[in-house]
Amino acid sequence: MEYGYLDFSGIRTDTAQNRKNLVRIDTLLTPGVDPVPVWDGGADFDTLVERIAAARQNGRPVIWSQGAHVIKNGLSRYLIELMRRGYITHIAGNGACSIHDFELAFLGGTSEDVPTALEDGSFGMWEETGGWMNEAIQYGAAHNMGYGESLAYYIDTHPERFPYQDDCVLYQAYKLGVPATYHVALGTDIIHQHPTVDFAAIGKTSGIDFHRYCYSVAHMDGGVFLNFGSGVIGPEVFLKAISISRNLGYPTYRITTANFDLIDLGDYRKKIGYDDPHYYYRPRKNVVNRPPQCGGIGWHFVGDHKETIPNLYKKLLERE
Repeated sequence: MEYGYLDFSGIRTDTAQNRKNLVRIDTLLTPGVDPVPVWDGGADFDTLVERIAAARQNGRPVIWSQGAHVIKNGLSRYLIELMRRGYITHIAGNGACSIHDFELAFLGGTSEDVPTALEDGSFGMWEETGGWMNEAIQYGAAHNMGYGESLAYYIDTHPERFPYQDDCVLYQAYKLGVPATYHVALGTDIIHQHPTVDFAAIGKTSGIDFHRYCYSVAHMDGGVFLNFGSGVIGPEVFLKAISISRNLGYPTYRITTANFDLIDLGDYRKKIGYDDPHYYYRPRKNVVNRPPQCGGIGWHFVGDHKETIPNLYKKLLERE
């Protein structure tokens, strides 16, 4: 059977240097400088903060999972400070997280105007983003590196290209020895549109990251898992890592989980049926309810990342 196969070699790319960016390095929020918005997570949020602090005091992991909007909301410096202070021991995201982070590091901006660019097929066709990231990933694959590690190593060995590396989450994680893993769905990211893309290299490096992620999850008995805005990849990867850990005999039962998102689930612990759209919201099942059901607890908090993350940072610092 012969199937159609589209050759990418003729794809045209353009420099990102002249691109208009919706998110810029000069608009990133700075802990201790920008005011913390009013947001009340209630007693459950206070308990979560206590559990994060206790986990770190006891040497247990705090795994931070996120969607790309955490970076796009200008919160990179909060993540970096939380890593520096030892509150985040592992940070995970989808491919888009790595792209926005990488673009901020070299370009000082990210997040193009999609509707306009999509009209003529120029959306995502950026030479530096696709060319450099694919180069980094292919080198990393050849040297048995993870996806996040590959990008960080590339930045480390090409510092002249990355004037804003101090605000790059994946690079600062690398310098701090914090695993930054990226769990990629093939065909979902703009670097998959580049003519130099190598899906085998992406698969290998992201696969290495999954093994590293599973190692962190396997050791999180007494630890905390936080998910910020990842609706599919984060919850699905976490559920599989929990199953793998328990299959191998790791006691991942006394765990605390929390999901942060804009969607209000109401009574999110109430059993609901297939006729309720909330049943299909993966974080409800895969983060909040199923993983901690054998000795832990999970919560769902409603709020904008610009509210919840600064308040989490503030509360943790108040305990120091």
